[in-house]
Amino acid sequence: MKSLWAITPQNQKEPSLMIRKRGLPIVSTRRFLRTVFRLKWLGMLGLLMFFSNWPVWKYFYIFWLTGILEIVVTFPVFFQILRQMLGIIKAENKQKTRSTDFLGSTCKYSLPFEGEWTVVNGGVSKEYSHSWDINSQRYAYDFVILDNEGRSYLGCQFDLHSYYCYEKDILAPGDGVVSCIGNSSKDSMVLGNGMTDPLINDLRGNYIIIKHDEFEYSLLAHLKPDSILVEVGQHIKRGEKIACCGNSGNTTEPHLHFQLQTEENWYDAIGVPISFEDVLVKAQENYEKFDIRSVPAIESAEGKYISRGQRVRNRKIDKL
Repeated sequence: MKSLWAITPQNQKEPSLMIRKRGLPIVSTRRFLRTVFRLKWLGMLGLLMFFSNWPVWKYFYIFWLTGILEIVVTFPVFFQILRQMLGIIKAENKQKTRSTDFLGSTCKYSLPFEGEWTVVNGGVSKEYSHSWDINSQRYAYDFVILDNEGRSYLGCQFDLHSYYCYEKDILAPGDGVVSCIGNSSKDSMVLGNGMTDPLINDLRGNYIIIKHDEFEYSLLAHLKPDSILVEVGQHIKRGEKIACCGNSGNTTEPHLHFQLQTEENWYDAIGVPISFEDVLVKAQENYEKFDIRSVPAIESAEGKYISRGQRVRNRKIDKL
């Protein structure tokens, strides 16, 4: 399975002189770890020893050691993935006991940013869903800023400041109370080729969870380190600045992950479809240069819901 929170990357470009001199050894180390972790699959060749007497096959079992190394190095994330797998089962059982009418948002929500951003993951159908099989993320969205050429950055791909959305203001999507905050993650390295940084401590990176109603909690993830402006228990208003967009957690490049869920615990929560109020929607120009997956036509998209490949903005941007 592709990473739970990562988005589709673009083609890799030549790193700048600064990155070549300072950042590339760090990037190379992370790429090396990713390559080593993949070697564990060679251990499956060891199973051939049960069908052949050739002694070489048993030595392939050694490659399973790289799998143990991966668990040790990435243990915080490994634990989160296991916990999330259990949460999928719990969420499915919860959903069976509740009517489908329960699974719609009741509060007023606006897009959690200013200006035009593009949906690169998300929709309310299985075809366009962020992660249909992960219940809490079924109706989640990933947002980036793309230019008219379908690019999310200008300059060096490995420099976070090259990305249009990096450090942009993130706004509260609706009125509510801050129920949980995570602010212990550094920005992840951009490795290119769809790889994610293996040395992270939380899939979400830095995040904020806001309680809007009894069964409506929003999660905003991958925030910039030390940019969170709110505290647990604080009452906030729709449109209030709460943080900045970053690249923390399990991500291939800077973006905002946003989802609505039924409870604070993101492992066990049920995803809730979210209808944003008073939103302008248009097709993203040259979207296929960023992402080759199909996108719905504007007129046939999921009615009141936004979807992948759409450029969106709040109609009222001065004061929500």
